[in-house]
Amino acid sequence: MNRLAPDIVTLRVAHCRAEHAANGEQYHLAVMHYRTCLEAAERREDCQAVRFFALRLADCYDSMALSHKAAEFRALADCSDCGGHDGGHPLLS
Repeated sequence: MNRLAPDIVTLRVAHCRAEHAANGEQYHLAVMHYRTCLEAAERREDCQAVRFFALRLADCYDSMALSHKAAEFRALADCSDCGGHDGGHPLLS
């Protein structure tokens, strides 16, 4: 349990930084922080958090007019259904 506590703190800090950057239209920074969040969610095997952060990344990429990247993260959010991930491969590569 102690191993997960710092991960939660890291996740919360990165999420706050990502939101602040996105609100300031600094999408390149928001993407960097949201990817940190997504990676932490994947390590925790938290499918709801993976879906949430994948969708936030998609929104950022849409704002940067990178629709192909946005579509990739929307697809990740769609396939990160709790029952749909078999655990055999990482959700984020």
